[in-house]
Amino acid sequence: MKKVLLSGNEAIARGTYEAGALVACAYPGTPSTEILENITQYGEIDASWAPNEKVALEVGIGASFGGARTLVTMKHVGVNVAADPLFTLSYTGVRGGLVLVTADDPELHSSQNEQDNRNFAKFAKVPMLEPADSQEALDYTKLAFEISEQFDTPVFLRSTTRISHSKSAVFLGERVADIPEPKLKRDPAKLVMLPGNARKRHQIVEQRTLDMEQWSCQQPFNQVEKGAGEVGVITSGVSYQYVKETMPDADVLKLGMVYPLPKQLIREFASQYKTLYVIEELDPFIEEQVRAMGITVIGKDKLSICGELTPGRIKQQLFNQESPVEDTSAEIPQRPPSMCPGCPHRGVFAELKKAKAYVSGDIGCYTLGFMPPLSAMDTCICMGASVGIATGICKVLPEQEQRKVVAVIGDSTFLHTGINGLMDMVYNKSTATLIILDNRITAMTGRQENPTSGYLLNQLEAPRVDMEQLCRAVGVKHVTILDPYDLAMTGKVIRAEMARPEVSVIITTRPCMLVPRDNQIPRPPLFVDHDKCTGCKACLQIGCPAIVWDSEKKKAVVDKIICTGCKVCMQTCGFDAFQQYGDKS
Repeated sequence: MKKVLLSGNEAIARGTYEAGALVACAYPGTPSTEILENITQYGEIDASWAPNEKVALEVGIGASFGGARTLVTMKHVGVNVAADPLFTLSYTGVRGGLVLVTADDPELHSSQNEQDNRNFAKFAKVPMLEPADSQEALDYTKLAFEISEQFDTPVFLRSTTRISHSKSAVFLGERVADIPEPKLKRDPAKLVMLPGNARKRHQIVEQRTLDMEQWSCQQPFNQVEKGAGEVGVITSGVSYQYVKETMPDADVLKLGMVYPLPKQLIREFASQYKTLYVIEELDPFIEEQVRAMGITVIGKDKLSICGELTPGRIKQQLFNQESPVEDTSAEIPQRPPSMCPGCPHRGVFAELKKAKAYVSGDIGCYTLGFMPPLSAMDTCICMGASVGIATGICKVLPEQEQRKVVAVIGDSTFLHTGINGLMDMVYNKSTATLIILDNRITAMTGRQENPTSGYLLNQLEAPRVDMEQLCRAVGVKHVTILDPYDLAMTGKVIRAEMARPEVSVIITTRPCMLVPRDNQIPRPPLFVDHDKCTGCKACLQIGCPAIVWDSEKKKAVVDKIICTGCKVCMQTCGFDAFQQYGDKS
C-alpha cells in the first residue's frame, strides 16, 4: 500500500474514489470546499458545483435513485439549506449509496454560527460517522457508502475544521470494481412520499435506527482503548486526539458512529468506572444521551459549550491546570481581514457610506464591508437573506426612511438563494434597492466557479447566467449596469436608485482581481507624489491594504508589490497626489 500525507478533505475525496462513487456534487463552503476540488483529479467521478446545497443534495438523490454511489458535501450551515430534501430522503432511503458530508466549524473560523450538526443526524434519523484523523476520513467515507446500501439510508460523515484541514498519514487503496452499473428501477411505493407511503416508511426508519444501534455495538469503529483502568472517557472525532494527549492513562471509548449511539456498549463501558467523562466539542450531544440512560458523567458542567476544545482548554477546564506560558516576544502581528487590493467591492461600500445607506448585507467577500475603515454594513444573517431583510425593514419604516435601505449581495449568493428574495421584493412592491456585486466567481471560499462565471468545476466553458435579463424576467423595471471602479458614477447611480420609490437593481461588473477573466490586462501600480500629498488621510478611508501610512513623513505610501492599479484611491484624492507608473498624461 502507498502511504501519503493527506488533509481530511483530500482523504474524503480519495475515499469517495476508492468506494466507486460516480457522482459528487456540492456548493462550496469552508471548511468543506477542497473535497470537490480534489475529486476532480479522479476522472471516473462526475463532480460539479450546484447553485446551492439543496440543489446539490437533490442532484445527489437523483444519482442515487439511478443506482450510483454519490457524495454530496457542504459546510455545516449548508445542511440548513439542504434540510428539506434530507428529511424526506431519510424516509425513502437510497439505491446507490449516498453520503452527505457536513463540515462543521467550531470556533467560527469562517462562519456565521457554531451549530453542532450531530443534532441533524438525530433530528433526521440519519446515521452519522465522525473520523478522528485523515486515515479515518478515508476509511469512514468508504464505510459510509457500505452502511448506506446495507441499511437503505443516507449517511452523514461529519468533519470539523481541524479534521478537514489538518494532514496525517494515509494508506491508499484501490478503487472497488464490483459496483453495479446504474440503471432505472421503478419503485414508487418507496420513492413517492405521499402520506400513505410515508407512514409506512416512517415505521421502517424507526426500526432501522434500532437495528443500527445494536449493530454498531459490535463494529470496530466503536472501540475501547485500555489505559490504567481508573477513569473512563467517552469521546469522538478530533476530541479523541485531545483526550489522548491530556489523559494518556485513561480508558477510552472512542465512538466512530455518533448516531445512533451503541447504548449497550456504553453501558458496559460505564459500569467499570466511578469517574466517567464525556469529552466533546460544542453541544452535549453524547452527554445528554448517556445521562438519559441513567449514567452519571462529567462533561459540559466543566467543559465550555462554546468554541473548540484544545489540550490546554481541557487541562484548564477539567483539572484547573494552566498551560505553559508561551513566549510571545516574537509574536506575529495581527492581520485583520480586509478586501484584497483592487477588489471591485471597495468603491461600492465607500459610496454607500457616503450616501448614509442602511446596508443589509450577505455572505461573501463583501461582508468585509463591515470592517473599518469602510464600516458600511448593518446586517448579515445567512446566504441570500440581505434581500428579504431589506424588504422587511422597508415594510415598517416611513417612506423617507425606506429610501435609505440598500441590500447588497454577490453573484453566487444571489443565485444561491437571493433570487427568491428579489421575486418577493417585486411581487410585494418593496421600495428597497438591491446591489448585485458580480465579480464572476465564488470568491470568499477560494474562487470557485458558479453559473455566472462561464466555467464548470473542471474549467470547461459553460453557459453564463445573464444577471440583467434574470432581474428583468422577475419584474424589475430599473436595472443599471455599473463599473465599480468609477467612483463618481457609482455614487451618482446609488443615490439615484435609493431615491426611486420602487424596486431597482444595480449590477456591478468587474471580475475578481485574483481570477483573470475577459483578457484582463495587468495595470501598472500607483505611487504617491509626496510633493502633492497633504497628509489628509482621505485615501486611507477606503481600506486598501496597498496604501500604508508613513508616520515619519506623515504621507501616504503605495506598496507597489501588491497594488493592482485600479485607480480607486486616485479618485479619493483631492490633490492629484496619486500617479500611475508609466502614465505620461
